[in-house]
Amino acid sequence: MSLIRSIVHALWMLVTVVPWALIMLVASLWSKSEPLYWMAVRWLRWATDGARVILGIKTRVTGMENLPQEKRAGAVLLVKHQSTYETFLMPTLMPHPLAFVFKRELLFVPFFGWAMGRLDMIHIDRRQRAQAFNKVVEQGKRLLAQGVWVIMFPEGTRIPRGQKGQYKSGGSRLAIETGVPVIPIAVTSAKVWPRKAFIKRPGIVDVSIGPSIPSTGRKPDELMREAEAWIEAEMRRLDPEAYR
Repeated sequence: MSLIRSIVHALWMLVTVVPWALIMLVASLWSKSEPLYWMAVRWLRWATDGARVILGIKTRVTGMENLPQEKRAGAVLLVKHQSTYETFLMPTLMPHPLAFVFKRELLFVPFFGWAMGRLDMIHIDRRQRAQAFNKVVEQGKRLLAQGVWVIMFPEGTRIPRGQKGQYKSGGSRLAIETGVPVIPIAVTSAKVWPRKAFIKRPGIVDVSIGPSIPSTGRKPDELMREAEAWIEAEMRRLDPEAYR
């Protein structure tokens, strides 16, 4: 049954992403970046709603009160990365537009990547590390000043359930450079949508949003270690079976 549901959901995403990406490409000829962003979020919501209805994947969110409340307040979201699910989910939860920091190769993915390339986000060439971070800071400052929150996965790649990747300090460095806080977020998506797995299982994905951590006067490694400690401790609280 899980295989059949996974096939149906994959087909649902395919038959919706192609026309919606084409609509976005046409709309990008005259639409501004923020309306175009919310158009993209509409498809992401279809994907996550489809996961709920077809796959039986539900979401339980706590800590929304920890997000900055001011309209123009900036933030760097540091999110635990276990599967594709949270990349679809996070924009549907957040009250502000998000700018992902992602590798430029994703722009070449048919339809999805083409539409993503029309959004005001930060795509980098990982081979040029120094130039890549300078681009993150330059574009991050501009986006944060507009009230867009920057979202980063500090482990850099999807991590198997119950494991911890190496947390890189790029997100904390950006927060310090721009003077905005970091928001640590724990996500237990691998319980139902495992890394690199086609077959998904029904269940609940917990999303826990941690307290805002000020960046002023901090060192990047120190700030990242604090965010890492909160995320990993919260992961063990939310999914204790995975860490036995």
